[in-house]
Amino acid sequence: MANTKEIKNRIASVKNTQKITSAMYLISSTKMRKAKEELDRSRPYFDMQEHEIRRIFQSEIDIRSRYFYPKTGRRQAETYAYLIITADKGLAGAYNHNVLKMAEEEMKKHKKVKLYVVGEYGRRYFYKRNVHIEQSFLYTAQNPNFSRAREICSILLEEYDEKRVDEIRIIYSDMENELVSTVKMMRLLPFDRKEFWTKQEEKTERDIHYEFYPSVDEVLNRVIKGYVAGCIYGALVDSFSAEQNARMTAMNSANKNAEELLAELQVQYNRVRQAAITQEITEVAAGAKGQKRKRVKEAAES
Repeated sequence: MANTKEIKNRIASVKNTQKITSAMYLISSTKMRKAKEELDRSRPYFDMQEHEIRRIFQSEIDIRSRYFYPKTGRRQAETYAYLIITADKGLAGAYNHNVLKMAEEEMKKHKKVKLYVVGEYGRRYFYKRNVHIEQSFLYTAQNPNFSRAREICSILLEEYDEKRVDEIRIIYSDMENELVSTVKMMRLLPFDRKEFWTKQEEKTERDIHYEFYPSVDEVLNRVIKGYVAGCIYGALVDSFSAEQNARMTAMNSANKNAEELLAELQVQYNRVRQAAITQEITEVAAGAKGQKRKRVKEAAES
């Protein structure tokens, strides 16, 4: 059984670890709140872009954009590009594991796949398994911003415009609420025309005539680039928020486990300390009794 000094050292170590987990919980909470506030401030801009795309479709009949499926329906893609969004480090529960698990499942479904990874955790994971990464974005997954989303968008659009990929998808985590985060896969390109058609706007704007310069296709293509960048930015922020939420949950569990461990160690410390005191009392009593017997014997002999 461990002595009191070893148990006290263990208690001190657990308390120090608890201070770290508590600090990480507060940091993650602050980061998540800041990221969501930035996304909320920029969301009206992207909502307006989506509104303009819907308005273009409802005011023009013949639109031939490479960013949309043709009117005849979807075509089977040959080469798929996957943008995988992970964290830079662990200590976030199953956050990274769930994203990478879905990515591997999706990659097995297609023969030709190009991989684009955000986050150091995902880069190390695929490198260790000798999986080729087409483009690894070296900047951190922390603190996502629109400039990074625009950079990713330009790379993916170049691949799509040059017809090196037929379909682009994003695999990321989305925080549904404070307790639940789910992994989602979103088709980034091409878009389905039905996604930008609503009956409510059809009634109010279908009879309005708009003029587009130089052409409706050119206007649509320019708007789409900003919209795609907005979708990527939203996925980056959602993933970052889900990561911080997962880390908060993990650190909260760690704090609770530390409290339980400290309670057990305190009980163990009290038992060992009480046993040591009892042993000392027993030894003192035995010594006193021995001295008494010795004095009685010496008195009898004299």
